[in-house]
Amino acid sequence: MKIRVYNRTKNVEIASAADVANTSEKRREGLLKRAGLASGEGLWITPCEAVHCFFMKFTIDVLFLNRAKQVVKARPSLKPWRISGALRAHSVLELPEGMIAATGTTAGDELVFEEVK
Repeated sequence: MKIRVYNRTKNVEIASAADVANTSEKRREGLLKRAGLASGEGLWITPCEAVHCFFMKFTIDVLFLNRAKQVVKARPSLKPWRISGALRAHSVLELPEGMIAATGTTAGDELVFEEVK
């Protein structure tokens, strides 16, 4: 399943075709087998309150979201071999590096998720 992610607060699209990691197998794999993320791609990990970039080959932007899909923490440029988390998070959206800055997404922004058909 692919999803489109839209920042309702800033009126901008964040991802046009993000993958969903909603099983333990998909959450464990995450982006580890990927060489990068193209513009418009991403990975929504749910449920999740922390991520690690051990063994990753590229830097990512990370948005931590509560159950209402509001951003509780934005972590731009999370490099390989780093960890980041947010205790109030219910899910995480991993994006290509630079997407947080390009869209102006900040804590408090409300995101909308739509299934891409």
